[in-house]
Amino acid sequence: MKIPVDKIFRDFNSLRVLVIGDIMLDNYIWGNVARISPEAPVPIVQVKKRDVRLGGAANVALNLKALGATPILVALIGKDEYGNKLMNCLAENKISKEGVVISTDRPTTVKTRVIASHQHVVRVDEESEKEANAKEEKELLTKITKLISGCDVIVFEDYDKGTITPGLIDMTVKMAAKRKVPVVVDPKKRNFHNYRNVDLFKPNLKELREGLKKEINPSQTGEVKKAVSELKKKLSVGGVMLTLSEYGIYIDFKDERFHIPAHTREIADVSGAGDTVVSIAALCVALNLSPNLIAGLSNLGGGLVCEHIGVVPIDKKEFLTEAKKEFQ
Repeated sequence: MKIPVDKIFRDFNSLRVLVIGDIMLDNYIWGNVARISPEAPVPIVQVKKRDVRLGGAANVALNLKALGATPILVALIGKDEYGNKLMNCLAENKISKEGVVISTDRPTTVKTRVIASHQHVVRVDEESEKEANAKEEKELLTKITKLISGCDVIVFEDYDKGTITPGLIDMTVKMAAKRKVPVVVDPKKRNFHNYRNVDLFKPNLKELREGLKKEINPSQTGEVKKAVSELKKKLSVGGVMLTLSEYGIYIDFKDERFHIPAHTREIADVSGAGDTVVSIAALCVALNLSPNLIAGLSNLGGGLVCEHIGVVPIDKKEFLTEAKKEFQ
């Protein structure tokens, strides 16, 4: 059967997505290395360029916008210089700031990457991982209650930085169920077992191993299938889409199970690939596409962004061209 790829990509344009999670700034320092420091056995990077980009859940929003959808962020930032920069970046990218809560109790999360001669040399993180306090949680829930109306799908983008709490998950999932809005989750360790009754749960292999406390060989389809089935039952979720890096993607959703092999590519940087995958998956779930197509498109898009250095959103035109080759 011929897949209407053009129509699917056009339909992305009509979707509104509520993105709840940890937003951050990705700060890049680009340079060259010509010598080793005489003070310590470390490279000296001569800075050539600096760059600031949206990261975390904000990168999910960027991917959704690049795909044509309308993202609405609900997140926490600090009342600081980086918070101001982040808000300016949202404005520059025409992403709504209506759901952003400014905290006086935590800093804005910043990840600084030093890249020299196309090599990732070091990353420096400035952040707080403490859970949102009662006041912040209440403000976030107020934003969600207001903004959920008119949304076609909800994405939880969890980076374990404290924005998402068990109470916030529980209340949001209940609100979504009442409104029949599907919920898609990109989890991390802290809240892994709190995402119950969601529609699609998207861990990676490391998160699945930690969540089930067992070793899983990605090359053994039987092991993967059994582990995903166990997780699905444990969390009472509608489906699980497991990303397996070079082994592709495995999905168990709507009583269908597929393993999609990874595409052979020149991998430059895997940073942000998970953000792209969950963005595509969420839009596909909102359009009620088949599990095979959800996994196939997500796998394809995730591989494409890995060909670029740094955290970058998907290029819709390039993605559409590749999707037509793959599915038509």
